[in-house]
Amino acid sequence: MLLKKLTLTHYIFIGIFLGVVSGKIFGEAILPIADPLANVFLRLLKMAIMPLIVTSIISGVLSVGSGRGLGSLGIKTLLYYVTSSLLAIVTGLLLVNLFRPGVGANIELQKSPDQVEVAEGNIGELLLRIIPENPFSSLAEGDVLPVIFFCILFGFFITQLKDPYRSQITTFFQGAFRAMLKLTLFVVWAAPLGVFGINARIVATTGFGAFKSLGFYFLVVLLGLMIHALINLPLLLRFVARVPPPRHFKGMPSALIMAFSTCSSMVTLPLTMKAVTQNSRVSKKVGSFVLPIGATVNMDGTALYECVATIFIAQVYGIELSLSQQLIVVLTALLASIGAASVPMAGLVMLAIILKAVGLPLEGYIIILAVDRILDMFRTTVNVLSDSCGAVVVARLDGESLEGMGEALAEEDD
Repeated sequence: MLLKKLTLTHYIFIGIFLGVVSGKIFGEAILPIADPLANVFLRLLKMAIMPLIVTSIISGVLSVGSGRGLGSLGIKTLLYYVTSSLLAIVTGLLLVNLFRPGVGANIELQKSPDQVEVAEGNIGELLLRIIPENPFSSLAEGDVLPVIFFCILFGFFITQLKDPYRSQITTFFQGAFRAMLKLTLFVVWAAPLGVFGINARIVATTGFGAFKSLGFYFLVVLLGLMIHALINLPLLLRFVARVPPPRHFKGMPSALIMAFSTCSSMVTLPLTMKAVTQNSRVSKKVGSFVLPIGATVNMDGTALYECVATIFIAQVYGIELSLSQQLIVVLTALLASIGAASVPMAGLVMLAIILKAVGLPLEGYIIILAVDRILDMFRTTVNVLSDSCGAVVVARLDGESLEGMGEALAEEDD
């Protein structure tokens, strides 16, 4: 009965605990068991990445571009999402380069590349490399950025087709995406075994010193999320929407508490919708368009986390990422956020995609699982807060006055 009540999060923590204990008790004698478990999980993860990118990105673009299409409201929504996500990513980028939590980390990993497999060059060459000469070749070689670029374009032009072709292709990719969700969920459920293997290996070879750097990384991500929630988003409200941030935030506590406890933007959507339309006085037309799309594709907190985690892992390996390589991290985090939000454990799946794009071993992905669940609660809260701010910004750009913002809640309290 107890086993039936345990969730994936419980099993991951059990895997971490057993891995640490086994590594301490058995030392390097545990490696013949730990290494195969870690390697099986990593191979399963690699197997799922490219098909997941294709189906999730195309499906995500179709969900944005269908219905009312990408008209004026859609363009304003997209501009807000790109702007807020870039602010979040750049915030994380600055913090991880300032504090460098992975430098000097005592974590021995099986693969220790001397350099990452990313083409050097100027920004123009990097942007040119995003355009694939052969998308199928990029897919086979695991070149992530060209695949994402092609999928976004392909998805957009599917929305321009007339029925029955548009509906048939849309149904196919949505069905394929659902199938990949099930496969990805199967892979993710193997995470406790991978976590056990990696943590057992780390403790057996380096002891407990590795976890000091992990705690520093946790604090850097948390600081970045707080800066984005308390500085970046209020600035967008103040100077773009021209509304007082406290009036909007006044209606958000119930939605933010739900987001924090469930780690799901979709589950929180009804409360977010209520707060935005009743307290912030956004019209239902704008709220019903912006918020469901935001819950699917707008992931400021997650994008910030991906950026910090990727560069932290590079620092653990002793690799200094150049400006162009860090730009790849920024672009991949931004582009991957379009379609990966509905994936189980979306943050970690996206991180695997970014690591592959930059050329870092996926093994580094597992060392941060120990603190991921707690960070997931905070980054989902930031995701929902950003969605709500997006609705306010888009409403103001669309000409709504939002007169009486914050007053509805005050009347209810009286």
